[in-house]
Amino acid sequence: MEKQHVGEFDLAFQDRGEGEDTVILLHGFCGSSAYWQDIIPLLDSSRVITIDLRGHGKSGISDSPFSIEDMAKDIHYFMDQKQLENVYIFGHSLGGYVTLAIAELYREKLKGFGLIHSTVLPDNVEAKENRLKSIAVIKENGLNTFVDDLAPKLFNPNKLNVLKDEIRLTKEIGYETSPVGAVETLKAMRNRKDRSAAINNNNTPVLLIAGEHDQIIPKENVFQEEAPHIHTEVLSESGHMSLFEQPEKLAYIIKEFINQKQ
Repeated sequence: MEKQHVGEFDLAFQDRGEGEDTVILLHGFCGSSAYWQDIIPLLDSSRVITIDLRGHGKSGISDSPFSIEDMAKDIHYFMDQKQLENVYIFGHSLGGYVTLAIAELYREKLKGFGLIHSTVLPDNVEAKENRLKSIAVIKENGLNTFVDDLAPKLFNPNKLNVLKDEIRLTKEIGYETSPVGAVETLKAMRNRKDRSAAINNNNTPVLLIAGEHDQIIPKENVFQEEAPHIHTEVLSESGHMSLFEQPEKLAYIIKEFINQKQ
């Protein structure tokens, strides 16, 4: 992993491949760039940059609370440092929330963007309460206990027996998350706003991908908007982790979206 200073801390990243298009991939909560390990080789016609969000993987973290907008500013700062323009950004879950904030704040930087198992909707009352419960678990029982409970819920419940290796890997990646980073990120997700406008008020191509068996963000929460510039796909065998459950299909959808050259 390489490091890029973005203010108070460093972001860890990997920069691979080359091509006409640059793709930035942002992982989900308690994830890291390792989430994309099966996807990167399949996007072989593009330059692919994976970034560990603040407090995750090998990236640093500030001492103060932060918002989803702050996480978006990290990525924008990174892009400026690397002189990246006209990029595609695809965000998984939490990474999708960050992607939406980037689309709202820095649309001129984007050629297109996608949400993978993510949503424009804010947390509802129940979800906000669950964020607080998760924070309590991490503070009282430790991050590893939280990750051990979370990981199986991310996958297609009908295939847990055949996804044991993927679940174990998800846990191992999750253990690398900063406990403080996890807590502050939960607060940031809890406080995020509705970002329907980030998709509606533009003609930038948007890709929305949902898992048929997603227990975290059901497909009806992914597909909130309809417009000619919005492309939707459902992965029939996936839960919340198509990156591990159906990587070939996910990569194919992303490549097709990029190659449309709208």
